[in-house]
Amino acid sequence: MFFDLKGDANMSPIVGILYSAVKENSQRLQFITDGMSQEEIDYKGPNNNFNSTAQLIKHITYVDLNWVYRMKQQPLPHSLKEEYGPMLDGNNRLPMVKGKSLNILISKYKGVLKMLKDTCTQLTDVDLDKVVTFGHENEKQATIRWGLWHMADHNRYHQAHINQLRKWYIEKSLSNKRVD
Repeated sequence: MFFDLKGDANMSPIVGILYSAVKENSQRLQFITDGMSQEEIDYKGPNNNFNSTAQLIKHITYVDLNWVYRMKQQPLPHSLKEEYGPMLDGNNRLPMVKGKSLNILISKYKGVLKMLKDTCTQLTDVDLDKVVTFGHENEKQATIRWGLWHMADHNRYHQAHINQLRKWYIEKSLSNKRVD
């Protein structure tokens, strides 16, 4: 297997590098979740108090969707907020997701990645200097360059949580087999 951070031929060089980082991490997310059962997708840890893999994938998808629209310098359409959101529930936690298949979650995520790819083909390296607002109240500012980097970093950050959930799930499954 060969790794490189080279963007598509129709992307500016730096945009392409940053897009490639997001793309590589999205492929890794798909790899580490491949073959998960519905029970494992919905598993919330040993004491049922962590975010499930389903919640984390939905969260990554929604965060990335918001960044795509920031990069386009357009507000996120209400229809997409309804379809992909909300960011947080009434308790300021990731919204509950239960019973959504991995295929549906990954399909929605791939749709957002397609939007990102289309957006990145329109960006120039100079556009990366543009400043956008983000945060729950749009109280923070960042460049589009930082936003692309953040998408890759944020995805990888939550992959660590998913890997931990997988470890706990396997341990639970093995201990349940010993009891039987």
